[in-house]
Amino acid sequence: MRRVTTFFFLASLFCVTFEKIHWDVAGTVSLADVLAILFLLSFVVSTTRTTVPQTTVVLIAFFSAFLIVYLLGYFDLTDTDSVQQWAKGLAKWLIHFSFLAAAVVWISRRGQQYFWRSLGWFCAGLVVNSVYGVLQLLDARRGGNLDALPLSPITGGASQINIYGGVNGATIYRPNAMTGDPNHLGIMLIVPLLVLAPLYLRLEPDHPWRKRLMFVIGFLLLVEAATLSRSGLLGLVVGVLILAVPYQRFLTSRQLLIPVGTALAILFVIVVTRLHYFEVLLRTRVSTSGGSESAHFAVYGFVPTIIYSHPLFGLGLNTFSVYYEFVTGKSNWGPHSYFVALIVETGLVGSVLFALFIAWVFARLKRARDLGRALAAVGDPLAARVRPLAWGFTAALAGTIAANAFYLTMQFYYFYVTMALALTVPVVFARRSR
Repeated sequence: MRRVTTFFFLASLFCVTFEKIHWDVAGTVSLADVLAILFLLSFVVSTTRTTVPQTTVVLIAFFSAFLIVYLLGYFDLTDTDSVQQWAKGLAKWLIHFSFLAAAVVWISRRGQQYFWRSLGWFCAGLVVNSVYGVLQLLDARRGGNLDALPLSPITGGASQINIYGGVNGATIYRPNAMTGDPNHLGIMLIVPLLVLAPLYLRLEPDHPWRKRLMFVIGFLLLVEAATLSRSGLLGLVVGVLILAVPYQRFLTSRQLLIPVGTALAILFVIVVTRLHYFEVLLRTRVSTSGGSESAHFAVYGFVPTIIYSHPLFGLGLNTFSVYYEFVTGKSNWGPHSYFVALIVETGLVGSVLFALFIAWVFARLKRARDLGRALAAVGDPLAARVRPLAWGFTAALAGTIAANAFYLTMQFYYFYVTMALALTVPVVFARRSR
């Protein structure tokens, strides 16, 4: 039964960003949701021990507090559509947060090697997703639609690469891979880039994974650029600035310049060969006066209205699109900002609670950094793994938060997987310290 649980757990990590693989059954049910539910069921069946890490106890406390806030928000619902959206949002959240709590227990009981295995499967899923995005982009430039071959027959739905516009008759494509949006892909790539980079910098010269990570980081940087995601770039810059503090001595090192310089050189060659095309494209992406930019900033204007009318618990979980359909004209339109969604849907109480949760996660990552320093003080070589992990997840979390100022990925399943991996770092490696 443990093997079955491990299979569903690692499969969940690998497929967590495959948003396009879903089915319309009582709402939208994704492959990742199915795998998460199967993991939770097998976890319950295979678990015989009742003791759990203190981290999980705190997670259960947060779970209870969030649930109370969401249930109290139910009383602000006014029609059938909002009730349906609230129920869908609550069901998704229950699956994701339950997975988070169970994953911390599961990884901590398996130990350090299992942690590395879990991190590897999660990053491998994003690499595969990125490879698919490159193939999708190449196929689109030939006039094809790669999604029609492997995805549509599975899901029964239509999907394709994002079409941004055109320049002199040439179509501008933005790969969304197996995510729902190129911005989703761009923000999701923040996590492996910022987590793997400090690990790569601290690897020994003869370590077999050094060259592999060098190629992975360079490749993911190219895919990040191909998404043209300003939110993804913002998050990446914030994370890099954080990593620049402890790793400033590596900023001009050959080890860092090879993957980054190679990626920049390839981008330079591509831009030079189609200079006018990219001049027009970049001008549109740095502009802040377009309709898309106005929509991203305009949603913040909803916040004062909601604080005045529903200050404590908001309009109800996952109900933004229902209440503002008369403004947007779309029944599935999100607020284009996680923080707007947080305040509008859960009020001041839910916002403060989430802020406390994030502050606690940062505190646990500080504990991991302290643990790394303690290991370094006694000459334990494991310090060269623990401290990079702690700094990498700190930068990835900060970068994701910054990117979500204008997008919504922190409510996605992958974010809870990121939290599970981050929170297990001080748990699994603390045993070595003791």
